[in-house]
Amino acid sequence: MERKMESDLPEKLVKPALRALTGAGYIRLDQFTELTESDVLQLHGMGPKALDQIRQALSARGLSFAEKS
Repeated sequence: MERKMESDLPEKLVKPALRALTGAGYIRLDQFTELTESDVLQLHGMGPKALDQIRQALSARGLSFAEKS
């Protein structure tokens, strides 16, 4: 039986952003290290406040968004 991975997204993430991220399959912070901030902002429901919340959560773990290529 496959165990479903638990989300480690910020608890206080605004609901539209949470729906956008989980709908796109993003449930773990480490997934964002492969995305740029611009990539994430393209998701419907994501805005500057939600992006900042994710940025802070990444930083707390010593992680960051991918650099623009």
